[in-house]
Amino acid sequence: MFIDTHTHIYLQDFEEDRLQIIDECLNNKINKLLLPNIDSSTIKDVVKLSKDYIGVCFPMVGLHPCSVKNDYENQLAMLKPYLEKCNPVAIGEIGMDLYWDSSTLEIQKEAFIQQIKWAEEYNLPIVIHARESYNEIFQILDQVNSANLKGVFHCFSSDLKDAERILEYGGFKLGIGGVVTFKNSGLDKVIKEISIENIVLETDAPYLTPTPHRGKRNKSSYLTLIADKLSDIYEISIDEIGKITSNNAAKIFDI
Repeated sequence: MFIDTHTHIYLQDFEEDRLQIIDECLNNKINKLLLPNIDSSTIKDVVKLSKDYIGVCFPMVGLHPCSVKNDYENQLAMLKPYLEKCNPVAIGEIGMDLYWDSSTLEIQKEAFIQQIKWAEEYNLPIVIHARESYNEIFQILDQVNSANLKGVFHCFSSDLKDAERILEYGGFKLGIGGVVTFKNSGLDKVIKEISIENIVLETDAPYLTPTPHRGKRNKSSYLTLIADKLSDIYEISIDEIGKITSNNAAKIFDI
């Protein structure tokens, strides 16, 4: 069995063939799809899909850092009630993104810290978006990390030093997706130095499509391409990749 720990299959990109893709997943032993939220405009779609596919689709509640604007406090106020309404498996996706807009750095920090407090209050893991912001995120985690805080660094694509620092926190896994299949990413060499017990699989569909479909829309059924690459890296069967990474995800997300 495989678990896609990060897919936006609720978005309009999948309006025409969403049910077909879910069937493709189930036919390929991808039995669980975790849905990170973006902002107040997407949360209802996340919740609806999770209700339509109970036991297959699982909701998260969070404000994506690229959606952190001057109204972020209102956004958080609209999202927080869903922590009670929909029984989410995580707070996500949250974090910091300095690639698209570094001018919002300070309010991104504030939103991130507030949502970490949600995780502590509701005893939930966090799913961290870290784009050109690892050092800034480490600074915050150094201040607020606790024995109970756990989660996933979504779309990990940094170096071995950052990977080792993440694992030093004790409660975090690395989310590995399509980037590991890119020819010149170098990520394969990094994660070869990391025990597979620290890895979970994800697609980030419709983004970051793995080779050989790079440049096209990503979908959760491509998770097996990522698993196949990890099978080559770790020199174990794809079934073992599925078993170990799904067990890792089950521990983090309690599913």
